Amino acid sequence: MPLNRMDVGVAKDEEEGPVPEIWRATFEAIVWQFVRGNYAIHGKVIAVAPVSSATAEQISTYIQDYGATLVPLPEKAWTTSVSIWYGNHWSVLVDLFTEEEGASDLVLSANVTELPSGYQFKINTVYVP
Repeated sequence: MPLNRMDVGVAKDEEEGPVPEIWRATFEAIVWQFVRGNYAIHGKVIAVAPVSSATAEQISTYIQDYGATLVPLPEKAWTTSVSIWYGNHWSVLVDLFTEEEGASDLVLSANVTELPSGYQFKINTVYVP
């Protein structure tokens, strides 16, 4: 089920900009699932496309190999996280935080697609750019 559209703050801009406020709660819910060890999400977050087992395994391995404890997104995550329009979707990088470091080097990469009924989120990976 897509997230209902509210276009306030959503721009189809080919220049990097902030993550629109309407999407932030969804990204916070995704990261909360990661904190709980649910990397496949399994229908726990509205508007998030199914995560393949290979992608879930990659995210799990990368976070474990990073060696720090992921924490829920603080408000300050939105000062450095970005989105950019790529013609048919937005590419989003959400900076992740850990208990040990605060702001970490890890980012969540995702795409957001606009549908007639709202927005659909696709998790790509978690990595260190």
